[in-house]
Amino acid sequence: MGDFDWAAWLGLAVVLGIIEVTSLDLVFAMLAVGALSGSVTALVVNSLAIEVFVALIVAVGMLFVVRPIALNHLRTPRAIRTGVAALIGERGVVTEQVDRHNGRIKLRGEVWSARTYDPSEVIAAGKCVEVVEIDGATAVVYESEF
Repeated sequence: MGDFDWAAWLGLAVVLGIIEVTSLDLVFAMLAVGALSGSVTALVVNSLAIEVFVALIVAVGMLFVVRPIALNHLRTPRAIRTGVAALIGERGVVTEQVDRHNGRIKLRGEVWSARTYDPSEVIAAGKCVEVVEIDGATAVVYESEF
Protein backbone atom coordinates (compact mmCIF):
# COMPACT_ATOMS: atom_id res chain seq x y z
CA MET A 1 0.00 0.00 0.00
CA GLY A 2 2.80 2.42 0.85
CA ASP A 3 1.59 5.97 0.29
CA PHE A 4 -2.07 5.07 0.77
CA ASP A 5 -1.92 3.38 4.19
CA TRP A 6 -3.88 6.31 5.62
CA ALA A 7 -6.81 5.54 3.29
CA ALA A 8 -6.90 1.90 4.37
CA TRP A 9 -6.91 2.93 8.03
CA LEU A 10 -9.62 5.49 7.34
CA GLY A 11 -11.71 2.88 5.52
CA LEU A 12 -11.31 0.51 8.47
CA ALA A 13 -12.43 3.29 10.84
CA VAL A 14 -15.55 3.90 8.74
CA VAL A 15 -16.41 0.19 8.66
CA LEU A 16 -15.93 -0.07 12.43
CA GLY A 17 -18.10 3.02 12.89
CA ILE A 18 -20.89 1.44 10.84
CA ILE A 19 -20.65 -1.75 12.88
CA GLU A 20 -20.87 0.37 16.07
CA VAL A 21 -24.12 1.92 14.87
CA THR A 22 -25.66 -1.55 14.69
CA SER A 23 -24.24 -2.84 17.99
CA LEU A 24 -24.28 0.29 20.21
CA ASP A 25 -21.95 -1.20 22.82
CA LEU A 26 -19.07 1.27 22.30
CA VAL A 27 -16.50 -1.45 21.53
CA PHE A 28 -16.34 -0.80 17.79
CA ALA A 29 -16.36 2.97 18.36
CA MET A 30 -13.21 2.62 20.45
CA LEU A 31 -11.61 0.42 17.78
CA ALA A 32 -12.61 3.01 15.14
CA VAL A 33 -10.74 5.69 17.11
CA GLY A 34 -7.71 3.39 17.12
CA ALA A 35 -7.99 3.01 13.35
CA LEU A 36 -8.27 6.79 12.97
CA SER A 37 -5.07 7.17 14.96
CA GLY A 38 -3.45 4.67 12.59
CA SER A 39 -4.60 6.82 9.69
CA VAL A 40 -3.10 9.97 11.20
CA THR A 41 0.12 8.10 11.97
CA ALA A 42 0.29 6.89 8.35
CA LEU A 43 0.20 10.51 7.21
CA VAL A 44 3.18 11.35 9.45
CA VAL A 45 5.39 8.25 9.11
CA ASN A 46 5.79 5.61 6.44
CA SER A 47 6.11 2.53 8.62
CA LEU A 48 3.33 -0.04 8.85
CA ALA A 49 4.76 -1.39 12.11
CA ILE A 50 4.55 2.04 13.79
CA GLU A 51 1.04 2.61 12.40
CA VAL A 52 -0.16 -0.73 13.79
CA PHE A 53 1.54 -0.08 17.13
CA VAL A 54 -0.08 3.36 17.52
CA ALA A 55 -3.50 2.04 16.43
CA LEU A 56 -3.32 -0.82 18.93
CA ILE A 57 -2.15 1.35 21.82
CA VAL A 58 -4.91 3.92 21.20
CA ALA A 59 -7.61 1.25 20.71
CA VAL A 60 -6.63 -0.60 23.90
CA GLY A 61 -6.47 2.67 25.81
CA MET A 62 -9.89 3.65 24.54
CA LEU A 63 -11.35 0.24 25.44
CA PHE A 64 -9.97 0.13 28.96
CA VAL A 65 -10.02 3.82 29.94
CA VAL A 66 -12.59 5.77 27.94
CA ARG A 67 -15.26 3.08 27.37
CA PRO A 68 -15.94 2.37 31.08
CA ILE A 69 -16.29 6.09 31.75
CA ALA A 70 -18.65 6.52 28.78
CA LEU A 71 -20.76 3.55 29.87
CA ASN A 72 -21.09 5.01 33.37
CA HIS A 73 -22.41 8.23 31.88
CA LEU A 74 -24.85 6.39 29.64
CA ARG A 75 -26.19 4.25 32.48
CA THR A 76 -26.97 7.01 34.96
CA PRO A 77 -29.62 5.65 37.35
CA ARG A 78 -32.97 7.42 37.33
CA ALA A 79 -32.54 8.30 41.01
CA ILE A 80 -29.65 10.67 40.29
CA ARG A 81 -30.89 12.17 37.03
CA THR A 82 -31.69 15.85 37.26
CA GLY A 83 -33.62 18.39 35.23
CA VAL A 84 -35.68 17.22 32.30
CA ALA A 85 -33.64 13.99 32.06
CA ALA A 86 -35.32 12.92 35.31
CA LEU A 87 -38.72 13.09 33.60
CA ILE A 88 -37.94 10.47 30.96
CA GLY A 89 -39.92 7.33 31.80
CA GLU A 90 -42.22 9.16 34.24
CA ARG A 91 -45.94 8.55 34.02
CA GLY A 92 -48.61 11.24 33.91
CA VAL A 93 -52.30 11.77 33.21
CA VAL A 94 -53.75 13.54 30.18
CA THR A 95 -55.73 16.66 31.18
CA GLU A 96 -56.48 17.86 27.62
CA GLN A 97 -56.51 15.56 24.58
CA VAL A 98 -52.98 14.97 23.25
CA ASP A 99 -52.26 14.61 19.54
CA ARG A 100 -49.22 15.13 17.33
CA HIS A 101 -49.41 18.91 17.68
CA ASN A 102 -50.49 19.69 21.22
CA GLY A 103 -52.24 18.71 24.44
CA ARG A 104 -51.73 18.89 28.19
CA ILE A 105 -50.68 16.35 30.80
CA LYS A 106 -50.21 16.43 34.54
CA LEU A 107 -46.71 15.22 35.38
CA ARG A 108 -45.29 15.22 38.92
CA GLY A 109 -47.98 17.64 40.01
CA GLU A 110 -47.28 20.12 37.20
CA VAL A 111 -49.16 20.72 33.96
CA TRP A 112 -47.01 20.23 30.87
CA SER A 113 -47.68 20.80 27.19
CA ALA A 114 -47.45 17.49 25.38
CA ARG A 115 -47.56 15.81 22.00
CA THR A 116 -47.70 12.16 21.00
CA TYR A 117 -44.61 10.16 20.07
CA ASP A 118 -46.60 8.43 17.34
CA PRO A 119 -47.99 11.17 15.06
CA SER A 120 -51.07 9.08 14.18
CA GLU A 121 -52.03 8.55 17.83
CA VAL A 122 -54.59 10.64 19.74
CA ILE A 123 -54.82 10.21 23.52
CA ALA A 124 -58.02 11.23 25.28
CA ALA A 125 -58.24 13.14 28.56
CA GLY A 126 -57.98 10.93 31.64
CA LYS A 127 -55.68 8.37 30.00
CA CYS A 128 -52.27 7.51 31.46
CA VAL A 129 -49.14 8.32 29.48
CA GLU A 130 -45.41 7.75 29.76
CA VAL A 131 -42.81 10.36 28.82
CA VAL A 132 -40.46 9.30 26.03
CA GLU A 133 -38.52 12.55 25.76
CA ILE A 134 -38.69 16.24 26.55
CA ASP A 135 -38.55 18.50 23.50
CA GLY A 136 -38.01 22.04 24.78
CA ALA A 137 -40.95 22.57 27.13
CA THR A 138 -43.08 19.82 25.57
CA ALA A 139 -43.32 16.27 26.85
CA VAL A 140 -43.36 13.67 24.08
CA VAL A 141 -45.58 10.83 25.32
CA TYR A 142 -47.28 7.56 24.46
CA GLU A 143 -50.31 5.92 26.05
CA SER A 144 -49.47 3.69 28.98
CA GLU A 145 -51.41 0.98 30.81
CA PHE A 146 -50.32 2.51 34.17
